[in-house]
Amino acid sequence: MVEFISDNIKYIGVDDLDIDLFEGQYKVPEGVSYNSYLILDEKVAVMDTVDARKTNEWLANLEKELAGRTPDYLVVQHMEPDHAGSIAVFAEKYPNAQIYCSTQAVKMFAQFFEEADFGSKLNPVKEGDTLALGQHTLTFVMAPMVHWPEVMVTYEQSEKVLFAADGFGKFGALCKYDGDWACEARRYYFNIVGKYGVQVQNLLKKAAGLDIKTICPLHGPILTENLGYYIGLYDTWSKYEPENEGVLVAYASFHGGTAEAAKKLAEILKEKGAKKVAVADLCRDDMHEAVEDAFRYNAMVVAAPTYDGNMAPAMHDFLHHLQLKTYQKRRVGIIENGSWTPLSGKIMRGMLEEMKNIEIIDTIVTIKSRMKKADVANLEQLADAILK
Repeated sequence: MVEFISDNIKYIGVDDLDIDLFEGQYKVPEGVSYNSYLILDEKVAVMDTVDARKTNEWLANLEKELAGRTPDYLVVQHMEPDHAGSIAVFAEKYPNAQIYCSTQAVKMFAQFFEEADFGSKLNPVKEGDTLALGQHTLTFVMAPMVHWPEVMVTYEQSEKVLFAADGFGKFGALCKYDGDWACEARRYYFNIVGKYGVQVQNLLKKAAGLDIKTICPLHGPILTENLGYYIGLYDTWSKYEPENEGVLVAYASFHGGTAEAAKKLAEILKEKGAKKVAVADLCRDDMHEAVEDAFRYNAMVVAAPTYDGNMAPAMHDFLHHLQLKTYQKRRVGIIENGSWTPLSGKIMRGMLEEMKNIEIIDTIVTIKSRMKKADVANLEQLADAILK
């Protein structure tokens, strides 16, 4: 799938179907795209490079669209290696091209490219600076901590295009894109950008003052229609508001006892009219999908056995992920299990209390090894409290 933008703005990015883990941690069974763009005018500008894994393929795309011309500028919006990995090769191939980036990005060049000498090629820009290409004019908008400190986005005035850096990105190669944007965009957002909701809100306020017809992210498809839908989701996500009414039941289980109780609770929730119940086995399922669902729904129940005087490691990992991503504004219930001294509930509660605006259901449901008939009544009460 090759993205068409306009006669003068070309897509020159590449798909990576060989990668198994993005950033060494996120599963990407459908691969990922590294997006890069070319603006052809009196002056020629390249918008970001790609991961070093795909440098040669990207250069071939660039040369094809250049059709014999030479780039005058390279705009670097983000220094993360999946986008900046080909800068040194580009600079060597096109030695006269000037590089435009934020002041913070200039400081990072030596960190990533110790051997390269960029000399006087680096041109730091600040908020509101412009670069005229002819009929096209680029305006630079600073977006610090979305999700690195040097990030900026770029607005092209004549065609009303926002080059959005990692904003509005999603997992998945473009050749695999089936039109379902939200699912993998949500997992991408909460796991990569999610901690920085305040900074995303700041950027959205700046974007509200721009007449945007096209959004060109650094990952995923170019967005051209119904932009209010995508911007609305980003507004909801970055405010840490629930997107949907529902409950995530996330559990870790060693010998099946905790799993049985968690699944029984999910069954009870459905019977009581919960609009959506998602169940995550933290020992087996994708941890980052569980994080996505924790943010998606307005309520959550965590269930884990006691382990070495603490809780199951998978549950600790999950709650730690939520802490890192600034989980907040949710109602949470707790199920603990223990064969002699149940402690996991107290410890889970302690981690949840460190999070912002979390309403914790007062009564912890305690299972002793295996769920008994008497425990079902407690699960019923927990379900009522979650759905109140």
